[in-house]
Order: sequence, then structure tokens, then C-alpha cells
Amino acid sequence: MQHNLGFALEAAWKVLLAGLILGAGLPALFALGVRSLAYGAGGDAEDHQAGTAGPRAHPIGTVAGYACFAVVLLGVALGITFIVASGFGKALSFEHVYPSIVNK
Repeated sequence: MQHNLGFALEAAWKVLLAGLILGAGLPALFALGVRSLAYGAGGDAEDHQAGTAGPRAHPIGTVAGYACFAVVLLGVALGITFIVASGFGKALSFEHVYPSIVNK
């Protein structure tokens, strides 16, 4: 009985962690990318008077925004690959640095 409870709690925290990373982490990273692009374009949606110069652009914000979007796209592509591979009776292996599709 004690071992079953331990196995259940161990699996529960793994599911919770995956849910936080994929369920809340990717949308939060996407929002951070949008915010970074706004910073890269010259700040927030501030109201500027006519005839005055707007805020200066920050190239690092643009780079950070695109990096956030690349990580989000990588996560989505990895999820789709996992679903398609399992549909064909294959598995997604992380034995090497990069994921690969292997037979079950």
C-alpha cells in the first residue's frame, strides 16, 4: 500500500510539472515575446505628443522576442511530432541531444 502511494505521488508531481511547463509556460513565454517586441520597437504603447520624437528602439528586445517565439514554436513542433509518432506506433526518444523517432 505504501509503495503504491509513493508511485502515485511521484507520477502526480511529474504530471503537474509538465502541465505547468506546457500549459502555462509556453503561453507565458509567448506573452514575454510580445512584450519584448514592444520594448524592441521603442517601448510600450505610450501616448506621444505630435511633433515630438518617440522613444528609441532597443534591438535586444527584438532579438529576445524572436528567441521567445522560436522556443514556443519548437515546443509546439515537438508536441505535434510526439502525437504523430505515437499515432504511427513509434516513440519519441531523447537518448541523444536531439529528439529522434524510434520503434516502440
